[in-house]
Amino acid sequence: MTKPLISLFNVRQRYADRTVLSVDRLDIRPGSIVGLAGPNGSGKSTLLRLLAFLESPASGTMTFEGSPAAASPGPVHRQVTLLVQEPYLLRRSVFGNVAYGLKVRGREDPTKRVFSALESVGLNPERFARRQWFELSGGEAQRVALAARLVLRPRALLMDEPTASLDASSAALVRKAALAARDTFGTALVIASHDMAWLHAVSDHVLRIENGRIIDTETLKPNEE
Repeated sequence: MTKPLISLFNVRQRYADRTVLSVDRLDIRPGSIVGLAGPNGSGKSTLLRLLAFLESPASGTMTFEGSPAAASPGPVHRQVTLLVQEPYLLRRSVFGNVAYGLKVRGREDPTKRVFSALESVGLNPERFARRQWFELSGGEAQRVALAARLVLRPRALLMDEPTASLDASSAALVRKAALAARDTFGTALVIASHDMAWLHAVSDHVLRIENGRIIDTETLKPNEE
């Protein structure tokens, strides 16, 4: 069995005096697809923020490739990224949004990678690269936000209800692009969604979360030894 990419051990997260998440053990393996199911407020978004190393737990340990990792800027944040339901775009062109992460990493000419990422989410670079953020529909903005993450070729892509507010066409393109990243780059996917048909179709495991606890794990595609 492959070594876990991200692991949580005895993790508890509290806001004020309330415990909102309790995870005894969770492993996310390279190239795996893990679905998160559960009602609103069950702890799915909190779990995703922890897996993205955007928050530190109140207690417990988080590791990346076996080494302790914390929610602070560092190498891990270059390899794990989170896509939320409501896209946040920088106040610049589509090209500028998608290229931003590459430029921060010192890539001088990101054009080829940016165009490829736009194509992967169904946006024609010749038509969209120069458009400004305010000229996009909701579905187009979400696909640009996804392209901005895919262009980095992350080790793990975490998605929080990524298609909930999209039309059927945009939702299908988001799903297709995420799966292509897994198939092409070996990106692990963790997907929180109410679309159970999608989760069951693509996931290796679906975790059912209620009241901040994983109450059930459904294995759909057994791990290979």
